[in-house]
Amino acid sequence: MTQPSYTPPRRGPLAAYKVLDLTRVRAGPTCIRQFADWGADVIKIETPELLEQSDGWGGLREGPDFQNLHRNKRSLTLNLKHPSGLAILRRLVQDADVIAENFRPDVKHRLGIDYESLSRINPRIVYASISGFGQDGPYAKRPGFDHIIQGMAGMMSMNGFPENGPTRVGIALADIGAGLYCALAVMTALLERESSGQGQWVQASL
Repeated sequence: MTQPSYTPPRRGPLAAYKVLDLTRVRAGPTCIRQFADWGADVIKIETPELLEQSDGWGGLREGPDFQNLHRNKRSLTLNLKHPSGLAILRRLVQDADVIAENFRPDVKHRLGIDYESLSRINPRIVYASISGFGQDGPYAKRPGFDHIIQGMAGMMSMNGFPENGPTRVGIALADIGAGLYCALAVMTALLERESSGQGQWVQASL
């Protein structure tokens, strides 16, 4: 008879919190890694392999960068374009504290997993959104990547050599900054929830 595997109790100051991580690439995973490192029960929701071949990492899923961004997380594969996948996510939302996503702003509304929809299931949910250019405005539907933001913000004009022209900074400053600011916003919303009893929608852009 096979003995059930033992899962040790979670430790750390955030061990009481459950976080659903729908994010990918870098800014979102940077945000949620903060919670995973401090003991929160983080469940990374993955896309079925046949629908999307990679997480934007060119097959480097087992590489150190991906492993670093997603350390201390559990994983669950769901097809959010299928009713059964959405039903499972909604069940998870019922007792979650945080859900984070970094889709283009229109995608979550098409899937029916926007803040308004999920807060009806769990009014205490803190919903975190990271996007390239914010949730509304003329650029809202544009995808955003770190190097695009560095160029548009003028960061590249301050870096590099005269003979080469503007150059991208060596680290993903926009991604990392947005992820850390979003983590701070989520933590602030969780603290506010202690007095109001209500979750809220927090937003950060690259």
